[in-house]
Amino acid sequence: MMDYLKPFLFFICVHILCFASAILSDVLKTPFDYVDPMIGTNHMGHTFPGATMPFGMVQLSPDTDNPPFFLNDKYNPKVYEYCAGYQYSDETILGFSHTHFNGTGHSDLGDILIMPTVGEIQLDPGTAAEPEQGYRSRFSHNSEEAQPGYYKVKLSDYDIVAELTASRHVGFHRYTFPETNDAHIILDLDHSIYNYDGKVIWVFLRRENDTLITGYRQTKGWARTRYLYFAIEFSKPFSSYGLINQEKELYRGFWDRAVKQGENCPEIAGKKIKAYFNFDTTKDEQVKIKVAISSVSTEGALKNLHSEIPHWDFEKVREEAKSEWNRELSKIQIEASEKEKTIFYTALYHTLLNPVEYSDVDGGYRGLDQNIHNAENYTKYSIFSLWDTYRAQHPLLTILQPSRVADMIKSMLSHYDESAHKILPIWSFHSNEDWCMTGYHAIPVIADAYIKGIRGFDIEKAFKASVDSALYEKYSGLENYIKYGYVPFDLEFGQNSASKTLEYAYDDWTVANFAKAMGRNDIADQFFKRAQNYRNLYDESTKFIRAKDSKGNWLEPFDPLKTAGQGYIEGNALNYSLHIPQDIKGYTDLLGGEKNLEDMLDQIFTSETPEESYEESEDIDKRGVLGSYIHGNEPSHHIPYLYNWTGSPWKTQEIVRKIVTEMYSDETDGLPGNEDTGQMSAWYIFSALGFYPVCPGTDQYVIGAPQVKRAVINLSNGKTFEIVADGISESNKYIKSVSLNGKPLDRSYITHSEIMNGGKLTFILSDEPNKTWATQEKDHPYSMTE
Repeated sequence: MMDYLKPFLFFICVHILCFASAILSDVLKTPFDYVDPMIGTNHMGHTFPGATMPFGMVQLSPDTDNPPFFLNDKYNPKVYEYCAGYQYSDETILGFSHTHFNGTGHSDLGDILIMPTVGEIQLDPGTAAEPEQGYRSRFSHNSEEAQPGYYKVKLSDYDIVAELTASRHVGFHRYTFPETNDAHIILDLDHSIYNYDGKVIWVFLRRENDTLITGYRQTKGWARTRYLYFAIEFSKPFSSYGLINQEKELYRGFWDRAVKQGENCPEIAGKKIKAYFNFDTTKDEQVKIKVAISSVSTEGALKNLHSEIPHWDFEKVREEAKSEWNRELSKIQIEASEKEKTIFYTALYHTLLNPVEYSDVDGGYRGLDQNIHNAENYTKYSIFSLWDTYRAQHPLLTILQPSRVADMIKSMLSHYDESAHKILPIWSFHSNEDWCMTGYHAIPVIADAYIKGIRGFDIEKAFKASVDSALYEKYSGLENYIKYGYVPFDLEFGQNSASKTLEYAYDDWTVANFAKAMGRNDIADQFFKRAQNYRNLYDESTKFIRAKDSKGNWLEPFDPLKTAGQGYIEGNALNYSLHIPQDIKGYTDLLGGEKNLEDMLDQIFTSETPEESYEESEDIDKRGVLGSYIHGNEPSHHIPYLYNWTGSPWKTQEIVRKIVTEMYSDETDGLPGNEDTGQMSAWYIFSALGFYPVCPGTDQYVIGAPQVKRAVINLSNGKTFEIVADGISESNKYIKSVSLNGKPLDRSYITHSEIMNGGKLTFILSDEPNKTWATQEKDHPYSMTE
């Protein structure tokens, strides 16, 4: 070969290898590789970027600021931005705490904040404007890396690289230090999300030896009586330490006489406890820390620690987290663009964070009665944001995680057993009922699972608990609801009487359907009648569901677009009037027929709602509003699918495409509202697959149109359900025809059993709507008045 050709051939070979490598890299990508935990961390998504496992109790994540809940004795709106402790727009990090909510609109947690530092010991966090006044550090997003089960960042002020991974009950830290005689680990047990002076009721901290610290913290926040026990183990002995109480104590007993408090004192207790642990480090030396948590005891925390991570191999734990995440995420495999895969798998990731596995490795957990119980033959779950998740996140789990669903129901039944009120959870977490939001939505979760054939829980107890909960008159206007057939606004605490009536009526229908399936027709008749209570608030003159007082007078003045002071929780009359999933046909008849329902839906999606109409609702933002449709909050999530009851299902196909492409993205602000423990993303997952559970408690999923080319659901029974979108493109968003297992499907829904039996759902898509597909009333999904 001539010498002058060699450089040319070398150049060609290098480029061929690079090209082949890039192709191979894409081919070898797994669902795990498409997840971007940064999506939702900016603005209102309220997600966290840190390390956690599927349904893990530990969410080890950075907190970037901690504004107080109260400012000048009033609610501080700034605190709302930090429901997950992290905002992408921030430039400093306070530290890394071990518990976080996934996308809620109110908050708590932020337990056991750890921060590595170098130099002078500082026990206060400082401020974002002057981080050098405290232990916080500046950072750059260029140094951040976030994957499921792993997080990394460089703390610029200290030249420390922080890495985090986790098992279910253990957070694992790895800090790479510079060479220094002044390396420290700061432990701030006064830090908390949604903090206020007095939130921390008590802290106990104890040095067991020069590598092990144990203790507990009791807080009074969103959860009124919450205990969290912990065990903190260091990979390297600390050379000295200090346990500090920053509280100004009026009474101190005889502690100062017996043992000198402060440096190297082996125990401390109080309300404002902080600690520091000192080390000498060589250049690039790694100090590792394992933090195990338990609701039961420090012994329980140690059992969790020794069972889940009995070694110091950080990479092994990281790989185990990656493997488990990939296994869970691979339950749905899709063909789509790279961007669509990132949005899809990040959404799926967000649906698999809650509820969390709350019981220890030995089954122990702290119950609602604050006693210690044992979850025999099941896993105890906690964090039930049921007002949000009954709609789509829990129905998604019935497909992907049926065995977990059975344990979640068992967990709800243990809540019922331990409750002083003897009812199912409303919005519960960490051994507490916090009574947030409205409705009794544990019932549709249980009824939905039962109707879909999920077993493995005490059915009779579940049925009794459902009926008892729906008859508990002390709960939130329920006595008046039963008496009047609606919740009168003049007898209601708060301003949510109309939405409460609608939610109670739907929940009542799920009781009725559960009772019917159980053969309890007496109960079924009672609750089918109650499920019609929405009619008592229908105003014929305005065609809306409206708030009414105990004398039958409408709440005035009336504004169907305003979200405050009209009788609806986080919504308005225009959107909430369609919150009758159990009886769409009945409401359609009240409106005067399908054409009037269609006109109402058209109005929602095409008319503009001025921002001042929802400016008083912090959970609603213009980014989540399309026309007058409020996708950024949950009560409206089923509305795009209601065109299937109007004879114009093509409009559902059109509007779902618009929401999917315009309201979800792969950017840090890529969510249209709060993630709400998986509900916002569950809507996306179902809609991308081509169907949605408009009415949980039936076995039906209402058809939209797929937003990905192909999807395969790998079911737990070993079967697969394949969805194919033949011809899908930017313009081809309308259904031309649908077939199920090769046979034409002319109805606008599929059933749970059709999915779980495995098979193939094929959509032929076109750029023109098929205005004859599934247009007849017989093709419509379920309605109570049929």
